Amino acid sequence: MIDETYVPTILVVDDMAANIAILSDLLKENYKVKIANSGKRALELARAKEKPDLILLDIEMPRMSGYDVCQELKASSNTKDIPIIFVSAKTSANDEEYGLNLGAIDYIKKPFHPAIVKIRVKNHIELKLKSAKLEELSMCDSLTGISNRRFFEEALEKKYKEMQRDNGTLALIMVDIDFFKPYNDNYGHWQGDEALTKVARALKKTIKRPTDVVARYGGEEFVIILKNPDKEGAKKMANSLVEAVRELQLEHKFSSIAKHVTISAGVAFKEKESLLSKEELLKEADEQLYRAKESGRDRYCAAF
Repeated sequence: MIDETYVPTILVVDDMAANIAILSDLLKENYKVKIANSGKRALELARAKEKPDLILLDIEMPRMSGYDVCQELKASSNTKDIPIIFVSAKTSANDEEYGLNLGAIDYIKKPFHPAIVKIRVKNHIELKLKSAKLEELSMCDSLTGISNRRFFEEALEKKYKEMQRDNGTLALIMVDIDFFKPYNDNYGHWQGDEALTKVARALKKTIKRPTDVVARYGGEEFVIILKNPDKEGAKKMANSLVEAVRELQLEHKFSSIAKHVTISAGVAFKEKESLLSKEELLKEADEQLYRAKESGRDRYCAAF
């Protein structure tokens, strides 16, 4: 999550040390500045875990031009959203048009005016951070504050591919609040929203690892992705989620099984030998959730 203390990172790419020094001195007061003196090094830094927020990219470099670097970055889903400004002595309109068509957002001609560089970088960084904030908000459930279904679907796609690549495991846990309709009908929707939020926080607090995901799936349903658990670990987590909501002791006089709010959960598990698609995995978790409800609720059921 981006906060007010966040310091953006600028990657300056140029094979001339003098140009790197000038741009670094211009920007270091307001940004973290990383430098690369070749196309190869630029790609390494752009693909690193801490990606730059903006790249100032020289065009004419030996072995690998700025155009080549830009094409590689824009061809990868991992780096295609990093904004690139070409900084070049090439001054023709055709050169500028070609660079922009490759996916660059701006084109600064050498010799550049320092004040113009600072203003353009500032404007593009502000636009980048605003876009990132909007993207972040689009992935967040506005009521509970946890991830929403869109985020879950993208995360499942990504983690499923990672599991296949690394020969790992993946578990899905579908969660539903028991007897939520009578809760809403009798306590009112405002109180129902409060209950949803408290349950969501309890679920998120129980999920400890940053590689795992908890999201609101819709209505009173939630879904959890566990990356690389073993079977017993997946079951243990499902039980912990049920217990975490039970321990909230949220009054529910209209439940048929308890005097407080409870949840039911269904667990599906995929290991490398399994042929389950991600859609089948989700369906299996949903079927196990149904089993948990049919078996008395306030519990989990697993497909293994």
